[in-house]
Amino acid sequence: MKQNNTAAQVTMKDVANVAGVSTATVSRALMMPEKVAHQTREKVDNAIQQTGYIPYLPSRNHKNNQSKILLVMSLDITDPFLTDVIQGIQQTAAEYGYMVLLLGNQQQSIEQASLSPLLNQVDGIILLGANSPLDIHHHESLPPMVMANEYLPELKLPTIHIDNLTAAFNAVNYLQQIGHRRIACISGPAHLHLSHYRLQGYIQAIQRSGIALEKRYMLSGSLTFETGSTALTQLMSLPQPPSAIFCHSDIMAIGVIHQAKKIGIKIPEELSIVGFDDIALAQYADPPLTTVAQPRYNIGHQAVLMLLELLQGCPVKSNSVLLDSELIVRESTAKPHS
Repeated sequence: MKQNNTAAQVTMKDVANVAGVSTATVSRALMMPEKVAHQTREKVDNAIQQTGYIPYLPSRNHKNNQSKILLVMSLDITDPFLTDVIQGIQQTAAEYGYMVLLLGNQQQSIEQASLSPLLNQVDGIILLGANSPLDIHHHESLPPMVMANEYLPELKLPTIHIDNLTAAFNAVNYLQQIGHRRIACISGPAHLHLSHYRLQGYIQAIQRSGIALEKRYMLSGSLTFETGSTALTQLMSLPQPPSAIFCHSDIMAIGVIHQAKKIGIKIPEELSIVGFDDIALAQYADPPLTTVAQPRYNIGHQAVLMLLELLQGCPVKSNSVLLDSELIVRESTAKPHS
């Protein structure tokens, strides 16, 4: 049902009515989304978009012109990888007396002008990725801002991230070292810049080993279970299927494992799988997943510290701060059986 209220008139109760949940659930979804079920968060997000609701924010402290609120923006705050990143942000911000407002809102459909009331009430912004409704190419007119997870050097935004290219290269190189030569890659979507870096790491590892790059081994899609499942079926139908698959996310990799079991492929005896991120679910997959571990909590922690430096007027030493990643070898990989 279309709402006739203006954004200023819309209340949290209106959002709750549209979403079919309580006002307490709406509040929790806004402030602590990691404690709300995925489907419920989607209902609340959709209701917020439908009603045009703008969350209430405390007035600024006129003595120092600070609201003590940080805005965290992400295309999808329900991504399991971001759970620990957001926890690092929230806990670190709280230590310094700041509240955190999370905005995960299919950002491509939101205009910057509609966010102006919100932007005027926050001290700083953390972007969990480069896809944003904000004109970040002209971020000088916006509140102080840092980016976490993705890296776009042309923006010259202070950024906390890992070296995705090198991490991907090392993961593929590990598969080569244990004897694999037919290695496929399931890439993330093209609009994610980290997908390009991870794909380049895969390509460089293949080319450096002297193996011809096989285009049929390179598939891409959204970072979902379904993408991994569908890609596995496609890859194993090739005349010469791969003996190992490098996935751009653990979610994809778990989708691959699920589909492999359905069609009777033994992992790792017949097919090795490597993921990326080391989300909590990775170690409980069957078999436990070999994956690139990102310092998820520390990414959030460091992003807040970097933003607070900007808010205090301190020059940030470098636009790009690299954190270490690590390949965690578990039971989803082994030497090829033939």
